[in-house]
Amino acid sequence: MNVLKLLIAAVAGYLIGSFSFSIVISRLYFGKDVREKGSGNAGATNMARSFGIGPGLITLAGDAVKAAVAMLLGRLLGGETGLCLAGAACITGHCFPAYYGFHGGKGVSAGLAILFAADWRSAVAALIVFVAVAFSSKKVSLGSLSAAFAAFLACVLLKCSLPRILMVAFTAAMIFIRHSENIRRLLKGEEPDFRLKKN
Repeated sequence: MNVLKLLIAAVAGYLIGSFSFSIVISRLYFGKDVREKGSGNAGATNMARSFGIGPGLITLAGDAVKAAVAMLLGRLLGGETGLCLAGAACITGHCFPAYYGFHGGKGVSAGLAILFAADWRSAVAALIVFVAVAFSSKKVSLGSLSAAFAAFLACVLLKCSLPRILMVAFTAAMIFIRHSENIRRLLKGEEPDFRLKKN
């Protein structure tokens, strides 16, 4: 296996993941940085909370597409291993983007595309868990954390390949790391309910 190609896949995945749709959209169309609004997070949830459901959905789609592009490039360069390496690098770039002072999103929207690449059944399972938990609790963070764990468990139970299980495990770990403050608030019962901005 060509180590140089895998290295290129990893670097390219990170750089692609570092592009933040939420920051670009908020600055370009609203004249504000989404990281200065709401939770301070550069992700789809904070975009929806701060600027409305439309910008939030566009951010969600953009983040999913960039992850898909990174993994496709990784697959072309290094097959299965390249795909998984690029996916892991992309989620790292999304959470800690080089272009924006390493202050990015929490990995949920980009993670969704990674889950579909790993196994569409694990992604569907994660979506079902997310909707059930987020709507019942009114807390997107709890839904995201539950979905991340469910996705990893589904990949294991579905006997996905080891590289894909590791990619999903890494993605879930990144989501938990980026939600560390939310976890603390959830444990204290201080996590606020999700509410959309009324335009």
